[in-house]
Amino acid sequence: NEAAVRLAEAERRAQGMIEEAKAKAAEEASKIIAAARAEADQQSVKARQVLREEVAALAVKGAEQILRREVTASVHADLLSRLKAEL
Repeated sequence: NEAAVRLAEAERRAQGMIEEAKAKAAEEASKIIAAARAEADQQSVKARQVLREEVAALAVKGAEQILRREVTASVHADLLSRLKAEL
């Protein structure tokens, strides 16, 4: 009878330890998931910034090419004359 009581007590303690381990594992999993989401968000922001910079660089490059084609020597001289007059 005493052995059965001790066995039941040991089983109860073991079950408690298992439940505690499960709770700790779930808490740790939640922390890992939150950290991964935060890192993914950070990488997304970084990728958007890089993309913005690349788009801006392409826009400037395109504008330069357009201006090179459209601004002839005479147009350039006229722009400089106007600027000189304004100064």
